[in-house]
Amino acid sequence: MLIHRSGKVETVIVGDFNRIVIPALTSIRTAGGRLRGLRCVHTVLSGTKVSEEDIIDMACLRLDLISVLTLSDGLPEALHTAHLLPGDRDGRAWAELAPVHPARQQQSCIELIEAIEAEFVRFRPVRDVDKGRDLALLVSVTTGSRSMAEESLVELSELARSAGVQVLDQVIQRRKKIHPRFILGRGKLMDIMLMSLRLGANLLLFDQDLSPSQVRSVTDHTDLRVIDRTQLILDIFARRAKSREGKLQIEMAQLKYMLPMLSTRDDALSRLTGGIGARGPGETRLEVDRRRINDRIARLGKELKSVGRQRFHRRSRRRKRDVPVISLVGYTNAGKSTLLNTLTASDIQAEDLLFATLDPTSRRLRFPRDMEVIVTDTVGFIRNLPAELLKAFASTLEELQEADLLLHVIDVSNPAWRQQVEVVDNFLRELELENIPCLKVLNKVDLVQERGGVVPADDDGIRVSAIDAATLPPLLERAESLLQQSTLIQGRR
Repeated sequence: MLIHRSGKVETVIVGDFNRIVIPALTSIRTAGGRLRGLRCVHTVLSGTKVSEEDIIDMACLRLDLISVLTLSDGLPEALHTAHLLPGDRDGRAWAELAPVHPARQQQSCIELIEAIEAEFVRFRPVRDVDKGRDLALLVSVTTGSRSMAEESLVELSELARSAGVQVLDQVIQRRKKIHPRFILGRGKLMDIMLMSLRLGANLLLFDQDLSPSQVRSVTDHTDLRVIDRTQLILDIFARRAKSREGKLQIEMAQLKYMLPMLSTRDDALSRLTGGIGARGPGETRLEVDRRRINDRIARLGKELKSVGRQRFHRRSRRRKRDVPVISLVGYTNAGKSTLLNTLTASDIQAEDLLFATLDPTSRRLRFPRDMEVIVTDTVGFIRNLPAELLKAFASTLEELQEADLLLHVIDVSNPAWRQQVEVVDNFLRELELENIPCLKVLNKVDLVQERGGVVPADDDGIRVSAIDAATLPPLLERAESLLQQSTLIQGRR
């Protein structure tokens, strides 16, 4: 039985000789960092006491208590009760009370539960400004090295900050093989649930992409919301898109991501149409939702084609005027928008956030030798960029095909800048842009010098600080000389 704190029996579950299966408790929610308000009491026929399965269920479902009634000759023998702890005691995050006969139970359950919750609150850090914010635990399950997982979690933390999510802690689990159902072990999932109770988290952010079945398996064992890396990036893009084209692209990417996730809904098989007076059994809720999403994707595809034609006409007019085009490319938050602002005296949004700028922006620039060019800022790249986003932004990335020169902006203040350069180079090869001349721009050298570091030497790159116009003349001279080469001008499309 699942019993509410008021004494009301919420659910009666009938199991077999070996186990009981607790159903999804979707109608009973918990506030951040609080227990669920239900205690579980069940009998065992094999004579065992509180098992590991009981402890995992108690932790993952945030049950107040779990009590196991053992039997002897068909009659009640003893009641074994366990509860969670905010900290480890003897290497365990739970404690078991002394067994008592159910007729001799003296301790008040409500007093015990309130004392447990008070302990969790006492251990929880005080945060007065977190109301209304998502508080997340970052989770990474890897078969590779721990250092690579830590580096990837640093980037995931930046993504979370860009989405307005506060990161409380992070968990890394190395496994020989990724669990096909839970992605991580159930024991580690129990540790994560206990950590969420102690810290008051309400969100799990996975650094890996989760399949629909993995999302379902994890959410069945916890009441926390579960988001993977792809969904987080899509959410950031949805917040930042300003233009009509950008919004259409993001909506299409979100719908394509959502389509396979529909099977995780509990009511997906309820019939909506058909029955008496109609032909056939009717469509299920799942079928209706899939049909509507596919119809919407088709409509968005047509609208994006129309917008793409308009963009093509604008590029055609630009080519007729014979104006060279310089495109800024690079890893997200490398400083592309800041560089464009400084070069062209513009006021484009530029923040210290990942994907602060999504919509492509073009500005005119006159070089010192009286050459006029157009400088275009594009969306930044990131490792493991969702395939849906890359396809959705295909029309935007077509701008790069028209470029006469690429400026690869690199954030040399980032310790992982070499890996970021490799990611961008791979994307440029994937987009078949490796034949366009590319000039490396080593940005943020001022931050490197402030930290007492050494600016990396690169014979092919120009060292600049995007916020300091005094460092840009060498960049302008090098870019102008490249554009003036006859082979580049003749090869312009």
